[in-house]
Amino acid sequence: MSGASFLEPGMWVRHPAAPDWGRGQVQSVIGSRVTVNFEHAGKVVIDNSRVALEWISTCE
Repeated sequence: MSGASFLEPGMWVRHPAAPDWGRGQVQSVIGSRVTVNFEHAGKVVIDNSRVALEWISTCE
């Protein structure tokens, strides 16, 4: 899946180009702008029209 249309607050994601950021929990989605709180990078706003965040299950 790509694009922000499937993302909702509370979902867990990874940034494909920054695996060292760890898991991130989606905080908000406004258009293609997604705010994610990553384990090792903190809160980051991502343009999901440029970066396709990868959904992960909560048990990973």
